[in-house]
Amino acid sequence: MKRIKLLDYRAIGTDDESDLVFLSLHVEISLRFFSFPSSLLRCRVYHAGTSFKFQLQFLSMASLTGVHIHFPAFISFKPLSPSSQFSPFATPRHTSGIGRIRCSIAEGPPAVSSSSENDSQKSMVDCVIVGAGISGLCIAQALATKHANSNLMVTEARERVGGNITTVERDGYLWEEGPNSFQPSDPMLTMAVDSGLKDELVLGDPNAPRFVLWNSKLRPVPSKPMDLPFFDLMSFPGKLRAGFGAIGLRPPPPGHEESVEEFVRRNLGSEVFERLIEPFCSGVYAGDPSKLSMKAAFGKVWKLEKNGGSIIGGTFKAIQEKSSSPRAPRDPRLPKPKGQTVGSFRRGLAMLPNAISSSLGNKVKLSWRLTTITTLENGGYSLTYETPGGLVSLRSRSVVLTVPSYVASTMLRPLSAVAADALLKLYYPPVAAVTISYPKEAIRKECLIDGELKGFGQLHPRSQGVETLGTIYSSSLFPNRAPPGRVLLLNYIGGATNPGITLKTKSQLVDSVDRDLRKMLINTNAPDPLVLGVRVWPQAIPQFMIGHLDVLDTAQNALSNGGFKGLFLGGNYVSGVALGRCVEGAYDVAEEVTDYLSQCVYR
Repeated sequence: MKRIKLLDYRAIGTDDESDLVFLSLHVEISLRFFSFPSSLLRCRVYHAGTSFKFQLQFLSMASLTGVHIHFPAFISFKPLSPSSQFSPFATPRHTSGIGRIRCSIAEGPPAVSSSSENDSQKSMVDCVIVGAGISGLCIAQALATKHANSNLMVTEARERVGGNITTVERDGYLWEEGPNSFQPSDPMLTMAVDSGLKDELVLGDPNAPRFVLWNSKLRPVPSKPMDLPFFDLMSFPGKLRAGFGAIGLRPPPPGHEESVEEFVRRNLGSEVFERLIEPFCSGVYAGDPSKLSMKAAFGKVWKLEKNGGSIIGGTFKAIQEKSSSPRAPRDPRLPKPKGQTVGSFRRGLAMLPNAISSSLGNKVKLSWRLTTITTLENGGYSLTYETPGGLVSLRSRSVVLTVPSYVASTMLRPLSAVAADALLKLYYPPVAAVTISYPKEAIRKECLIDGELKGFGQLHPRSQGVETLGTIYSSSLFPNRAPPGRVLLLNYIGGATNPGITLKTKSQLVDSVDRDLRKMLINTNAPDPLVLGVRVWPQAIPQFMIGHLDVLDTAQNALSNGGFKGLFLGGNYVSGVALGRCVEGAYDVAEEVTDYLSQCVYR
């Protein structure tokens, strides 16, 4: 026997942007053996358009499971059936009136009924993007830019946007504790301009040198072809081996997927691998090049050999194809970087996600943790969230998951165990970002150029006896990152070859970095560094290891073949780990979503 008594109901909030109305209904319920005081039990009704969802909820305990209530009530509302700009089939329509909700006692998962299934369909949003990191926000921005008044929503479990982008400003310093910069490609610049940040862009000096530690000395990396014969990072025989291999005088490709190490040693020789590519893999992926897939991690270079018979042959072929293909005119709004450089924003990388979030307004929901995704009978998806206001359910024609693969695996398991198992195979090693500052006088004189520490930074091969993966000269790279007379250094430590950093304390990590820097950059008698930040990322960067593309194909095919149309995967494990690749991948996913929604017939 169950008895329910309605005590009170009231509106507790609205969201004009997404047309959500939140109602709180206060009830008292008695079961055969238990009675719950009204002070402990509350029923909330979540209304999206004309779709209602009921869920019992304790005020101070977990939700009551197995029992939920529906009861007769008349509630006045003015729903808006939002239009979609993705399809010519959509027609904006406003309705108003009295909605009658027929309610009853029920067991099992909450059921929702409304006066019309068509009304329920119209209450759907076109796209829900799960995750407000840079990938999710850029997908939303791309959709919103292309489709004015787009009917979408971005949800984020944390209380802020930006994902791993973490800019900190304090005491005259400004530093990054996640990604540090980006390659200013046209897609990246387009996103910045569309987000209103054109005047906030800062670009590094394209002539700033990059260094690699070799035999206890920081040696410059050649920045242009004319430097190749003169740089001392490689021996003359090593340069000859690289040159002959690049034009095709090397062993043929094997019949299996090559690691980065295998590909580079075969094509360019051991010196190029050990002194250039291995430290580069550490700096970009924090990865182990003996396990990283050349095809997945550096696909553009891999395609050069495949398409042209050699790296040089593929390069010439790519140039010819590019010159013979008609090119769309470049967007005149975009700035023109001078040479190969990196970019950021005046107040750090966080300006980009914050600007996109501000532009999207109430379409971005923070502290919304997705608990379940289910399919709807007539197409689309129902998503249930834990929010600061209680449980909220949404209906959407499409869903994009931009969370890390291990989080997406958990979300997808009720839908597809095959996809979930595949995504769980991807590995994210730990990385720590250690930000410290020294007085300028602490820099060794041989490391100064015209009396200043100049350059992008330095990389450290694993064979050189230092634990730090690399160091970025933050105060040299962009302006106004440190007070006058101080040098700001961002150091990365850990990665796939050193996962034990999670066992170290923050002070031990600082000691390791400081000890390494005194071997090649900092005077041994310099004062202790000023420690600004130590951020440990337990699962930092997805590793594009051998078989990575097969894993993605397995997951995506399982969703497609399983009938989960309109469910997309995005994020750095799909597009690439560099910030610029995340933005380029976001445009690709936005195009896929647009194509899918343009084929939907709205009922």
